[in-house]
Amino acid sequence: MITMEDVIREGHPTLRLTAEEVETPLSEEVIQLAEDLLQFLKNSQDPEIAEQHALRAGVGIAAPQVNVSKRLLAVHVPSTDEESDEPEYSAILINPKIVSHSVQQTCLPDGEGCLSVDREVPGIVPRHKRITVEYIDLNGKKHKERLRGYPAIVVQHEIDHLNGVMFYDRIDPENPLALPDGIDVLGS
Repeated sequence: MITMEDVIREGHPTLRLTAEEVETPLSEEVIQLAEDLLQFLKNSQDPEIAEQHALRAGVGIAAPQVNVSKRLLAVHVPSTDEESDEPEYSAILINPKIVSHSVQQTCLPDGEGCLSVDREVPGIVPRHKRITVEYIDLNGKKHKERLRGYPAIVVQHEIDHLNGVMFYDRIDPENPLALPDGIDVLGS
């Protein structure tokens, strides 16, 4: 079981590397890591398990965050509520690539956080409002998926980890809380 002790923190050199492509067919080791990453997210969102193992809640995690420099990530975004038009989004993305994106940008109203960053980093993190991502799943099957809103933000954050980019690299250092022109604040 992955715990917070397995998650490396900012300053660790692996977080600044460009991760390597995962070879196919997938090895048992890669499949196990992917399943463990997704299970970590589910555990971190379960109040009882999270408290028992001192887990910080997360909606996405990339392999480099557990010191494995491979292009692999897991996302588990729960549905906000029954009336929401945003269903749960749970996926393992291997060798993900954003193949197209909207010009329109979006951001979270309170900025972003990261399991590898133990401090508050205030600032607006501009992201594409819609993306199309290609990836392979645990069965080696190729997918091309369109995402928007919160799941799109989470996947972009995790793909950044595969490229050695931290979320705060995207914050305007001159004016961290300034909203770029035309940006859509998620949920507003």
